[in-house]
Amino acid sequence: MNTFDRKTYLRLMGSFLAGGFLPDFRKEASNLDLFSGGELIYQNPFSKERDTEDFRLEGQAYIRFPNRRLQMENKLPASEGKRANFVYWCPKDFPKNIRVEWEFYPLREPGLCVFFFGAKGINGESIFDSSLQQREGIYPRYHSGDINTYHLSYFRRKHKSERGFQTCNLRKSKGFHMVAQGADPIPSVADSIAPYKLKLVKHDGVIAFSINDLIVLEWQDDKAHGKILTDGKIGFRQMAPLIAEYSNLNVFRI
Repeated sequence: MNTFDRKTYLRLMGSFLAGGFLPDFRKEASNLDLFSGGELIYQNPFSKERDTEDFRLEGQAYIRFPNRRLQMENKLPASEGKRANFVYWCPKDFPKNIRVEWEFYPLREPGLCVFFFGAKGINGESIFDSSLQQREGIYPRYHSGDINTYHLSYFRRKHKSERGFQTCNLRKSKGFHMVAQGADPIPSVADSIAPYKLKLVKHDGVIAFSINDLIVLEWQDDKAHGKILTDGKIGFRQMAPLIAEYSNLNVFRI
């Protein structure tokens, strides 16, 4: 199972059916409180242009700060298909055990968001190494090209099927392997009460994700799709025609 082993699952369901209550997922699933504490190693308010002057844009997008938040929108029309999507990379390299926190404000849909983490070239080089294929936001270069990365998709509202059954999906690449899935509690734009506080944990192969402190998914990398990914870069991807804002990016060493 994605979030628990079978024994834990049966015990939790037994408690529920007996009229008990479900215990805290963090303690049951990982026995570590990975969603708080740690050493703050990177902080970015995303409030002005200077905050992202070193970020790397792949593809074409409008990068603005109209509300003292990072607002991103595709520059190419959505009718261009995959060419209209883009990725915005943080230039820093982060260690293997981290928690990443940021705030998310959806403004226009349809669309979809992806967060890349632990990203490096397939031979351990930087994803910005000149020997790697040029990337311009078209997805296959990220999941089946010459980089390894985990990628978490959330606010998946691009296609009708995604809007009809809303999930967060965790994949591991190279190879586009779906490894975990959980329900997405963020509503559509019309009903959103922003900001939504997102937390992504990566700790010794354990990956967990929460929205407003509700744990959405947790997974232990079992190396079925290659070695556990360690250090590397993080990046934000959007699918057109989504407009969204981001703020208060913090990264902790845990």
